[in-house]
Amino acid sequence: MTMNPAKYRRNPTPNLPDRQWPNNELTQAPIWVSVDLRDGNQALANPMNVEQKLKLWDELVAIGFKTIEIGFPSASQPEFEFTRRLIEENRIPEDVTVQVLVQAREHLIERTYEALKGVKQAVIHVYNTTSIVQRENVFEKSKDEIKAMAVQGAIWVQEYAEKAKQEGSNSEWIFQYSPESFSQTETDYAVEVCQAVMDVWQPTPDNKCILNLPATVESNSPNRFADQVEYFIRHLPNRESAIISIHTHNDRGCAVAAAELSLLAGADRIEGTLLGNGERTGNMDIVTLAMNLYSEGIDPELDFTNPEKWMDVVEEVTKIQTHPRHPWVGDVVYTAYSGSHQDAIRKCLLKQEDSKPWNVAYLPIDPKDIGRDYEAIIRVNSQSGKAGSAFILEQEYGLNMPKWVQMDFAGTAQKLAEEQGGVVSHVDLFESFKDYYKFGQFNGRIQSYQVNRDKDVETITLQFDGETWSGEGKGTLSALCDAYQKKTGKSIDVVDYAEHAVQMENMSNGKDAFAVAYVLLQTNEGKKVGVATAQDTVSAMIQATLKGLSA
Repeated sequence: MTMNPAKYRRNPTPNLPDRQWPNNELTQAPIWVSVDLRDGNQALANPMNVEQKLKLWDELVAIGFKTIEIGFPSASQPEFEFTRRLIEENRIPEDVTVQVLVQAREHLIERTYEALKGVKQAVIHVYNTTSIVQRENVFEKSKDEIKAMAVQGAIWVQEYAEKAKQEGSNSEWIFQYSPESFSQTETDYAVEVCQAVMDVWQPTPDNKCILNLPATVESNSPNRFADQVEYFIRHLPNRESAIISIHTHNDRGCAVAAAELSLLAGADRIEGTLLGNGERTGNMDIVTLAMNLYSEGIDPELDFTNPEKWMDVVEEVTKIQTHPRHPWVGDVVYTAYSGSHQDAIRKCLLKQEDSKPWNVAYLPIDPKDIGRDYEAIIRVNSQSGKAGSAFILEQEYGLNMPKWVQMDFAGTAQKLAEEQGGVVSHVDLFESFKDYYKFGQFNGRIQSYQVNRDKDVETITLQFDGETWSGEGKGTLSALCDAYQKKTGKSIDVVDYAEHAVQMENMSNGKDAFAVAYVLLQTNEGKKVGVATAQDTVSAMIQATLKGLSA
């Protein structure tokens, strides 16, 4: 074994035996911040150009983000130009605030304010690293020196905002500070640095600053990160004057969980990206967290009802394809192949009432809420059972098959799936169904029939293939069985029968309603099933019985 776990150590986190977050409940959505155009963009092999960023910007606004980090305008000319395009072309809605990132370096801060000239409102997000590994191995600076860098950055941000005001700017500035790699920073020290920054900015409850706590590298389990956040908030003086923001990454695969628990720990605001694009394993996926809240009855205040539209844009500009099993919006996340799953979904959907809370097995939300159709929920393959075929034929063609018909047809559907070696289309499945039950083969054989009722006795006379059959019974089916027995000398009993109407448009180009009949017969040769369609119930019943007898 070449792996050596002894070379690693657990990241230290604060001791918080009286933690409160496990007992808290979420009741509302956080303040959302999209960082797709900045953090997501810088992680791309081929960063977006200005036109691509504008296209994604429009989608982010349409989804409902009210704060969008648009980039690092002091880092490159395209970033600067994109910022200017948004402002000069009046692309920023009144209720949307742009956010920009800048290091705690004076010339970069100056360039940032230059890029934002004329903006109505903006968040100036300044940061410097505070983690042990960065202090000791990268910057080789002491705690006091690192804190001094943060304070100086805060001073410059404030001074250039004042300078802009003196030059006639009416822009509203909101200050944000991040102790980069908060998750790898001693939490007491993170509090100390952030408090020093607040001492510069002097925020108030009516004019708050933003303190953003990044898991720049996810190094703790979600529960320990929540401990860090709760400890930070409980020990931060003047907490009521700060908005606590969270920015998690996905190195351990737990970015969403860490963000969700951080909200329980008292955070107000979440930064992330659509579908989790970001450096290394990615940023926190806002779609997943928002839909998690939605599935518990909390309004996420973001509109993901048309995922195909915005996903196409995200995939186009990032050149990253969405995994088909991506939570909530992957192509097959509402699809069941397992026969037992299919059966459970079908039964629950039949019982689901619009006025009642959603309660369907294997479907945590109604797929229709985000524009998905039920036809995609159940797909038939070699792992499917009778319920899968029944669901597809019901959804696509209106065939409400009794269980005994489902069981009779299951083997044929299974064989079709095995022969095709993948998912069976509803068209192929229906063609197989029609072929198995001989649709159309009896429609022309019956020349005429007549049914008469005299008190409790019904008589039937059939003319077909040059023959005449006659029988009587308490109903049409029993009269038909009697006619068969008289003609052939063979016994026959009707074990079960079902019928319903469907719209012709489900099976052809018309729109008229017609009848489908299903009959289960007990004959000398064993049980047989017949299925038929006709313009009226009696004709469908007769044809289904004759098909069953000929099976």
